[in-house]
Amino acid sequence: MSADEILLDTEERMEKAMTVLKESLAGIRTGRANPGLVDSLRVEVYGSATPIKQLASVGAPEAQQIVIRPYDPGTIKEIERAIIASDLGFNPQNDGRLIRINIPPLSAEVRRNMVGRIKDLAEEAKVAIRNIRRDGNKAADQAQKDKLLTEDERDSLKDEIQQLTKQYEGLVNDAAKARELEVMET
Repeated sequence: MSADEILLDTEERMEKAMTVLKESLAGIRTGRANPGLVDSLRVEVYGSATPIKQLASVGAPEAQQIVIRPYDPGTIKEIERAIIASDLGFNPQNDGRLIRINIPPLSAEVRRNMVGRIKDLAEEAKVAIRNIRRDGNKAADQAQKDKLLTEDERDSLKDEIQQLTKQYEGLVNDAAKARELEVMET
């Protein structure tokens, strides 16, 4: 592997770790309604577990309400069952055509728990990024052993990988801090 290939592979993997973090953070409840809260739900229909996004349009017309409109009205009971069975703690109202979910305000204790979960997710992302850095450094060492890189090129590559690591750790911190602020808003 050339230095550019190692650097590109490292950056792509760090970007994927960042994407996973953003998706996880989107599923964390804030005081406001957000369609991302139910995006991860899977509904048992047509003999398989299907993501709710493929079965219905999900929107948040008001700050405290999520509305789910099934594409096939026959799936509304299964969607309602999946919401009730989830650990989200929502109480859906089904009127036969759509499902409304009123989002209750968060208590101070629940907000603190959410912030703790955000910090855990951010730390997991940082660990993943550091593991990717380690793999990139190993690849650089191997390329130097295979005589594809000189020692100076290897050291330069490791410096670039370290810069990427710092950059992505900063992005993780920024994303986590922004989500913490959203959760702590009253």
